[in-house]
Amino acid sequence: MVDITHKTSTLRIATAQAVVKVSKPETIEAIQKGTVPKGDVLAMSKAAGLLGVKKTPNLLPDCHPLPIEYTGIDYTIDGLEITVLVTIKTIYKTGVEVEAMHGASIVALNMYDMLKPIDKGVEIHHIKLLHKKGGKSDYKDKFRSDLKAVVIVCSDTISEGKKEDKAGKAILAKLEQCDVAIMDYIIIPDEIDHIQQKVKHYQEKGADMVIYTGGTGLSVRDVTPEALKPLLDRTIPGIEEAIRKYGQDRMPYAMLSRSVVGTIKNTLVLALPGSTNGAKESMDAIFPEVLHVFRILKGARHD
Repeated sequence: MVDITHKTSTLRIATAQAVVKVSKPETIEAIQKGTVPKGDVLAMSKAAGLLGVKKTPNLLPDCHPLPIEYTGIDYTIDGLEITVLVTIKTIYKTGVEVEAMHGASIVALNMYDMLKPIDKGVEIHHIKLLHKKGGKSDYKDKFRSDLKAVVIVCSDTISEGKKEDKAGKAILAKLEQCDVAIMDYIIIPDEIDHIQQKVKHYQEKGADMVIYTGGTGLSVRDVTPEALKPLLDRTIPGIEEAIRKYGQDRMPYAMLSRSVVGTIKNTLVLALPGSTNGAKESMDAIFPEVLHVFRILKGARHD
């Protein structure tokens, strides 16, 4: 199965259809009057569809088991055609398109099974996904293409050449994946003056983002939050909370991180953990969705 542990849960909605076509008007009449020998076709097929939705990961090997929080099954009769619509909702890391299509398929197949004793010409058509909502494509931001970021590693040991930087490189990889241009990448010691000078310098040079990694813990030398907070015009607590929540779901010490996020004029400033996993998971927690910040900073309204 595909690894989705790095994803975040969002509201996911999908609607699929199937069309059942009968061969004679008498079949539709029997369905509507409830005189089909095998029973109430619409009610029993809906029940079959609900079971089909729930059983999807048991039958399709690469489908993840997920919490189905809503299933709606509706019918429309037009002439000799019965259109089945199946809508699925969940709050999870992956979508429900396959569950919706599977549900529509099972509804149609159950209708076929119940109707075949009275109509040998029943056909199933047009099983397809009509629309979906809530995946990555719904949160792409049109202001992303021109963004420039600076990555600053705060570490005494790395700046002295005693240790290789991996956290900063993990941040760079995520930025490149999100089509954010790298304006600069530097390593500095854990000194308040150095930290403050660099953010002022790059903000004045027009950096859209200045991302620090390191110095957000609780040791005596961890001073990145103390250096940055006095310079921020506004903090963005929601982003800080998202980072810690994502990390805490993966390891119990993430709550000890003092990640800081805010703005200096139109520059977004982030102070992330210095561990490789901490930096990578922090980026996974908020990118690319955090890029919506720049749409707002440029004066656009919220959707």
